[in-house]
Amino acid sequence: MLPEQRNKPHAVCIPAPLQGHINPMLKVAKILHSKGFDITFVNTEFNHRRLLKSVGFNTLHGLPSFRFETIPDGLPSPENEDVTQDISPTLKSLHESGLGPFKSILAKVSASYSPVTCIVADFLMGFTLPAAQELGIPGILFWAAGLASLICYDQYPNLIEKGLMPLKDPSYLHNGYLDKVIDFIPTMSGIRLKDIPPFIRIINPGDEFRVGFASRELARAKTASGIIFNTFDELDHDVLDTLSSMLPSCYGIGPLNLVENYIVDKSLDSIKLNLWKEEPECLNWLNAKESLSVIYVNFGSITVMTPQQLIEFSWGLAKSNHSFLWIVRSDLVISDSAVLPPEFLIETKGRGFLASWCPQEEVLSHPSIGGFLTHSGWNSTIESISNGVPMICWPFFADQQPNCWWSCNKWGIAMEIDNKVKRDEVLKLVIELMDGEKGKDLRMHAISWKNKAQQSCVFPLGSSMVNLEKFIHFLKTSPK
Repeated sequence: MLPEQRNKPHAVCIPAPLQGHINPMLKVAKILHSKGFDITFVNTEFNHRRLLKSVGFNTLHGLPSFRFETIPDGLPSPENEDVTQDISPTLKSLHESGLGPFKSILAKVSASYSPVTCIVADFLMGFTLPAAQELGIPGILFWAAGLASLICYDQYPNLIEKGLMPLKDPSYLHNGYLDKVIDFIPTMSGIRLKDIPPFIRIINPGDEFRVGFASRELARAKTASGIIFNTFDELDHDVLDTLSSMLPSCYGIGPLNLVENYIVDKSLDSIKLNLWKEEPECLNWLNAKESLSVIYVNFGSITVMTPQQLIEFSWGLAKSNHSFLWIVRSDLVISDSAVLPPEFLIETKGRGFLASWCPQEEVLSHPSIGGFLTHSGWNSTIESISNGVPMICWPFFADQQPNCWWSCNKWGIAMEIDNKVKRDEVLKLVIELMDGEKGKDLRMHAISWKNKAQQSCVFPLGSSMVNLEKFIHFLKTSPK
């Protein structure tokens, strides 16, 4: 091993084992690599096998200074290895048995390459923090979701103490109770109970774990060396200020998709970590469409719906007479395959493109995209913001509800669709977004936020660039 390799900073990055957490952590890793760090990227064995199938061995072979390792998740593999694992038992298992294998990886790569000088772990993977403390190196957490949800999780005990949650019985899901406005959550005056991450409703099995997990990980985060966020100061300044009073040093270094485009070496472009195989043919289809004429529809990697909801979405899109690009995963429909009516396919032939997965960042930056029907996951939200694309939001779980609320009520870039989903409402909102006065207003706000996002990343004194340099300086100068 060359002496310069021994002296090079070495970051070990470990995402939560979900598509929406793997991709932004990969961006963090690439950004650190561009700043002179050796990178070891750690996936679970299950997801590593999926990635090999999706992106091929050459992608995961990496570079001498950017390599991949795996740890077991401690669970038996599901029969279908092309579906997302249930995150609750996966996290439970990793937190019970993941630290030992993770420490073995640290020892291995320190001996084989260069000493590990910092650990950057997903906020949900806080079990890794003791390893950083043992080595006397910075243990950084990365919150990959929307910031508002983190404040909501912090308020879970308050909601319980006030008797607002959990729900008394399932009828409270539909009797208007969730429309109640609450006024005690910092930075979120006017938020409704339905806009709080829904785990605390404790209706579905497994939510009890998630509620306790959120509280435990928030407490553990206070022992981290710092927290990084995929946002920029101008967008989330009030939330960042609130979190800075609760947590260690906080750095908004996003939008990561823009930062990656501006500073990451092109030699890393080939390293992609998509659990589904992308279908780039949709980009050729978009090339033939007029500017702002296509609505992009994608509900992310986890959201599922009923067969009837699929039908309602499909006919709402069909009757709008607008062109659409729709990502329909094979596991999009609960306990069934995602099969669209033949009549729908006939009616929309030529103006609809269906794919199982796509290069979303390229899609959202395409000039033909005029709107986005989304589940309001944070990656989708921040990528829409950074490309100036207005949205229709159909939030499903976790941070998606508060992301939707902020998009509609604070940033002025989205409209919300009712959870029940009726084709007439889909039709009405699509037409309004693409052609109406409300849609024009949303697009104007979205473009304004796009400009602010770019300013935060392009200029050396942009807020995200300043925060990134502070973060890098901290990692490189912390005592080893």
